[in-house]
Amino acid sequence: MPDDPDVQKRVLRAELRERRRNMPAHERELATEGFTARLQELVGSTDAESLSCYLSMPTEPDTRPFVNWAEARGIRVLFPITREDGLLDWTVGEEEVETQGLHGVPEAVGELLGPMAINDVDLILVPAAAVDVTGMRLGWGRGYFDKTLGSMGKCPPVYAVVFDSEFVERVPREVHDQAVNGIVTPTRIIAF
Repeated sequence: MPDDPDVQKRVLRAELRERRRNMPAHERELATEGFTARLQELVGSTDAESLSCYLSMPTEPDTRPFVNWAEARGIRVLFPITREDGLLDWTVGEEEVETQGLHGVPEAVGELLGPMAINDVDLILVPAAAVDVTGMRLGWGRGYFDKTLGSMGKCPPVYAVVFDSEFVERVPREVHDQAVNGIVTPTRIIAF
């Protein structure tokens, strides 16, 4: 493996994307059930009354059943909206529809609340390609969540949602990368 962390990240991301693309449908369905149950447990253990959560791409851990559960219980859910300047806006998605945002990412449609809205949540759930045993998160390379988390003065607990095989010994790290407080997989919740 090359010494350059950026190259290491690209190689690892390509391998993880391929693994996700090749996951059998039945395995994905079982994982979704597990993710939903573990995320419900996490909300219960943190007493979160508000949270932020992304809308998953087809190959990512499916967050929609969990989001539906949270909203049905009156938990306020903020969804990220990508911006051209590399920052994230947020919405509660009151229109209950999705659109395709920048880079083809699914996004909720609703009133934009601005980048600072994230400061009011009790729990942040982020996507990741992988997370290592120190809590270092490997994202997908655009830096939106690293910028957001790095700019927060008082950050609530941040958990990455990954498949079990994406909890690894070590991920390449660069200065701007942000660690998470824990991970949620289909089978467990791990706090760092």
